[in-house]
Amino acid sequence: MSENFLESPEYKVMLKRNIYDMLKLLFEQQEEFGVVCDTKNISFEPMLPDDIYREFDEKIYFLLSNYSYESGEINEKSLNFEAGFGPQNFGSSVSIPLLAINQIIYNGDPVVINFATYNEQTDVSSREKSMQALLNNPKNQNLLKKKKKTSSSRLR
Repeated sequence: MSENFLESPEYKVMLKRNIYDMLKLLFEQQEEFGVVCDTKNISFEPMLPDDIYREFDEKIYFLLSNYSYESGEINEKSLNFEAGFGPQNFGSSVSIPLLAINQIIYNGDPVVINFATYNEQTDVSSREKSMQALLNNPKNQNLLKKKKKTSSSRLR
């Protein structure tokens, strides 16, 4: 497997859908889980105090259980939840872009592994590149026409 494949727009679009589907299933089945991601890709609101943030390693493992799990939600772009940090249990909302999740852990076992490198700019452009590749293939033009006909017939 070449590195180019792991960074290709098609791979990233497929992987993002896989991450989303697994998280959705875990929430629907009311199963607690963990995620591993690079600390640099996480957003905290409010931002964590420096003394807490400096304690994080390059990668961080979040176990979504109890309140963090109950507050958790996913959308097409990110996993969001609330958590307490440090000895004072400093509360913050955590947001992790889906493609920034390196692993999803269930019962101690990885159920999804992401080998792609997350980059905020490529997350957006990979979706656009993948769509452009789909549209540039003449064979897909027929699929798109069929899809439009099906969609318009459902609206009637």
